[in-house]
Amino acid sequence: MMMRVRTAAFAVTGLLLLSFGLLYRDVLVKLVHDWLTDDNYSHGILIVPIALYLVWERRARLLGATPKPSALGLVIVLGSILVLTAGTLGAELFLTRISMLGIVFGTILFVLGWEHLRILLFPIAFLLLMIPLPAIIFNQIAFPLQLLASRFGELTLQALNIPVLREGNVITLATTQLEVAEACSGIRSLISLLTLGIVYGYFVTPSVLARTLLALATIPVAILANGFRVAGTGIAAHYYGPSAAEGFFHTFSGWLVFVVSFAMLFFIHRLIARWTTPSVAPPQIKMKGVA
Repeated sequence: MMMRVRTAAFAVTGLLLLSFGLLYRDVLVKLVHDWLTDDNYSHGILIVPIALYLVWERRARLLGATPKPSALGLVIVLGSILVLTAGTLGAELFLTRISMLGIVFGTILFVLGWEHLRILLFPIAFLLLMIPLPAIIFNQIAFPLQLLASRFGELTLQALNIPVLREGNVITLATTQLEVAEACSGIRSLISLLTLGIVYGYFVTPSVLARTLLALATIPVAILANGFRVAGTGIAAHYYGPSAAEGFFHTFSGWLVFVVSFAMLFFIHRLIARWTTPSVAPPQIKMKGVA
């Protein structure tokens, strides 16, 4: 009897995976292409393996949960297919990609029920990080970050008595001009550091509050670190010429900023852990009087 149940479960799982692959073949091919060619989302290729590990980590809880299928899951699946259709007809990649998560969400609810869905909610939500932002949202974030990094670089150079003039995202020095382009806005390190902060927080602390604070802390850390990178590039260009702002130094500074950002994140985690962990008073020993 148990063998039949397992065989049926494997057959249903295989059928669902095959149907999902056929339905989203083109969407998945384009998504993987973006991971491999767009540096802003190169981390996306790691998201699915990590999510699968998170599912595997919950296997005991999943096996212990009682399946209670919900018809609402079928409604969510059908709605997700409509979103896929609208995204395909409107050439909107974000809609087609986000509908994948709706399919996964609805299928689990329809086949297994709410208890299984609650157990798998975090791995499913984690998959959001693999989906590139819509262009309209990306641009709304990237351009202010460009201006912020430019302003930070300008203030730093002025504090060091280096002649500088800033117009928008263009920093003019005595020997050259530096343009804080979209690639240097810091959004790449922001997205990657946010992903790293979520994963790091999940594995180092069981506290939901600490995990949330750690993830939120990645935003100012990434912005601050990128501002220092722009300022460092301006300093190098001032003292060593325009060539210092390009090539090896530019690439190396990007890696250095990410390493420094992670070090700052580690330090913030130590502070959060100290703040969120209640202090335990030492036990008091009562001395009995000697008769």
